[in-house]
Amino acid sequence: MSESNFIRIIVADDHPVVRQGLATIIERELDMSVVGQASNGWEAKELYSKKRPDVVLMDLRMPKLSGAAAIQNICTDFDDANIIILTTYDSDEDIYNGIQAGAKGYLLKDTEPEEILYAIRTVANGQKYISKVVATKLKERMQKPELSQRELEVLQLITNGNTNQQVAAALFITEGTVKYHVNNILGKLGVSDRTQAVVAAVKRGIVKF
Repeated sequence: MSESNFIRIIVADDHPVVRQGLATIIERELDMSVVGQASNGWEAKELYSKKRPDVVLMDLRMPKLSGAAAIQNICTDFDDANIIILTTYDSDEDIYNGIQAGAKGYLLKDTEPEEILYAIRTVANGQKYISKVVATKLKERMQKPELSQRELEVLQLITNGNTNQQVAAALFITEGTVKYHVNNILGKLGVSDRTQAVVAAVKRGIVKF
C-alpha cells in the first residue's frame, strides 16, 4: 500500500505508556500509520500544523494546553481537522466541551482496540463517531439548561466554601444578587440546596472541588 493510502494519525497523550500502546495497536493495521506523538496540548497543536494528519487521537487532560483548548485551536486554523477524544473523563461537561471545541469523535480509554480502530476509520472517512455511553450522556447534557458565566463563577466560589457575603465581595455584587444567582443555579441543576448543587456540579464536571 502506498503512503498516500495510509490513514495518517497523531497520538496525543501525556502518558508515554498510553501513547506507545496506542501506536503499537495502530501500526499493526495495514491501512494506518502513526506520523507523530505529542505529550501535551501545545505539542499536539504544533505537530498538527507540521504533519496535517488525517486523524488525531487526543486526551483531554494534558499539561501546558488542555486537550479541549488544543482541539479548539486546531479546528479554528484547520476546519477539516478530524479529532477523536480518547480519555478517561466522562463527565457531562467534559463531553460537551470536547464536542463543542470541534472533536468529531469521543471514546473512553476502556474502549476495546477494535472499536478505537473502527472509530479512526469512520472519522477519517468524514463521519462522526461517539460511543454509545458517551452519546447517552451528551444527549442528557444537551437537554439541560445552560448556566451563565456569572452563575458558574458563583457556583465555583460556593464550591470553594464561600458564604454569600464572601461571594458578593469577591464578585463586587450585592448579597441579594448572589441569592438571585443561587436560586437560578438550584433551579437549573434541579436541586434544593447549596450542598446538593455542589455535589451535582462536581459530578457533572461543571466546577472543580
